[in-house]
Amino acid sequence: MQKIRNIAIIAHVDHGKTTLVDKMLLAGQLFRDNQHTGELILDNNDLERERGITILSKNVSITYKGYKINIIDTPGHADFGGEVERVLNMADGCLLLVDAFEGPMPQTRFVLQKALEMGLKPIVVVNKVDKPNCRPDEVHEMVFDLMFSLDANEEQLDFPTVYGSAKNNWMGADWSTPTEDITYVLDSIIEHIPAPVYIDGSAQMLITSLDYSSYVGRICIGRVHRGELREGMDVMLCKKDGSKIKQRIKEVHVFEGLGRMKVQAASSGDICALVGIDGFEIGDTIADAANPEALDPIAIDEPTMSMTFTINDSPFFGKEGKLVTSRHIHDRLMKELDKNLALRVHKSEDSDCWTVFGRGVLHLSVLIETMRREGYELQVGQPQVIIKEIDGVKCEPIEQLSINCPEEASSKIIDVVTRRKGELLMMDTKNDRIFMEFNMPSRGIIGLRNYVLTVSAGEAIMAHRFKEYQPYKGEIEKRVNGAMIAMETGTAFAYALDKLQDRGKFFIAPQEEIYAGQVIGEHSKDNDLVVNITKSKKLTNMRASGSDDKAKLAPPIVFSLEEALEYIREDEYVEVTPHSIRIRKILLDENERKRVSKK
Repeated sequence: MQKIRNIAIIAHVDHGKTTLVDKMLLAGQLFRDNQHTGELILDNNDLERERGITILSKNVSITYKGYKINIIDTPGHADFGGEVERVLNMADGCLLLVDAFEGPMPQTRFVLQKALEMGLKPIVVVNKVDKPNCRPDEVHEMVFDLMFSLDANEEQLDFPTVYGSAKNNWMGADWSTPTEDITYVLDSIIEHIPAPVYIDGSAQMLITSLDYSSYVGRICIGRVHRGELREGMDVMLCKKDGSKIKQRIKEVHVFEGLGRMKVQAASSGDICALVGIDGFEIGDTIADAANPEALDPIAIDEPTMSMTFTINDSPFFGKEGKLVTSRHIHDRLMKELDKNLALRVHKSEDSDCWTVFGRGVLHLSVLIETMRREGYELQVGQPQVIIKEIDGVKCEPIEQLSINCPEEASSKIIDVVTRRKGELLMMDTKNDRIFMEFNMPSRGIIGLRNYVLTVSAGEAIMAHRFKEYQPYKGEIEKRVNGAMIAMETGTAFAYALDKLQDRGKFFIAPQEEIYAGQVIGEHSKDNDLVVNITKSKKLTNMRASGSDDKAKLAPPIVFSLEEALEYIREDEYVEVTPHSIRIRKILLDENERKRVSKK
């Protein structure tokens, strides 16, 4: 038996999973010289730190009582399902982390279902028991019910439970008596999670993840299935399409703490990284050169949403970004396909347009946000759901939507969800809050979050996950208000904005540069309105008591990237540059828009 434990951590967004891993690293005494500053170590790219969510799965390992524990941090969002499925292939067990107040959430369910199907043994950690009005015992029951409804087997249902607070650095068997440190979790992992079984024979490894280094190129990561892989060994790369390419391993690395350590060989059950393999994709197998046998590739869920990406052709193109041509954008999207499994890209023949398919608005907006930070400029169209034909019937993706909100907001939320073709499945009241579950078309969820947060004064918690394809539900009413569109290019003046305030709400502030055809506000009626806001006040040398009033302006509405994507209509684009997000009409010229609408 080997002294190795491979474990994946599963939790809903914000239940403290990355914090727990950080504390486990501390317990494994990686930071003996106390350089640890209190920043989260694992979420190391800016986007993850700002949003407080994990996007990319990461591998770390700790050594405890002579055992090596490989920890794999998984994303909690269903939008990153592609990440989750390939990562669980490396683990033998999982740590299910739930909040002692909220209990298991829909997105926890998504990853947990995948883990139970693969036969992983779970340990349940009820975190944040230091919160006021928490309910650890109820939550424990809820987890059992959830596992039962996901068809867990008897061995999986007989799970050990650990209570504690990762933030306050303690874990124990009873939630009412705090302990000194979190070693109870590590002991539970060693006791309950099975060691990987050593399989003898010719070498085999499934590539489940990859890394990139500008020094050595692409590095493939996976778990050695059987045999051992040595430095300088000749291997065969078995591709998904059945072709085989001979390769040689230059270096073998295993995970050590937060970094990697070069070793001579890695054997069955350990997770390792190989340098020197070219032309591989995730899901390919590395096998013995003399006797190559491929493992089953990973099955990935299909995308449910698409968006049009195109080059920025607005009058302000190239002012902020360095990378603006179609070649830049094409190369960047192709590079993203290497590591982003659930993404598909289709280039249109005649124009500089790409249709990008993904798992949801969040999945695609994270890609757009990453690109704009790297200095790209692009325009994206309205998110569209992917309609399929199944047995001759037009079908669309349906999601399971759960909303937790204060009582007084529930009637308005049910009203708007049912108008968007949602069906109420269950409703439950707990501590003056109402928990509701719906089946809802993905089309209806686009733009819903804004409304739900407004109605509930920001108190609602909303989560959704893809369920299945069902027959098309019919038309859904969308944004009713028209847009206010700039008439000419120039600088917006407070004088003009002040005179137009009774016509609607603005998205821009005075002294901002705008161009003709840009959407600068929301009209209070349902038609589009073209306005001139570059008009300044005519100065005369006459004084009059009524003409020198100060302009009093309401603050403009500022959209985040997701809000802008959910807000726009079919005939609009979101223009994304490193410093600004603007909404514009696809046809900037007013006469052209009229000509098209007449047709």
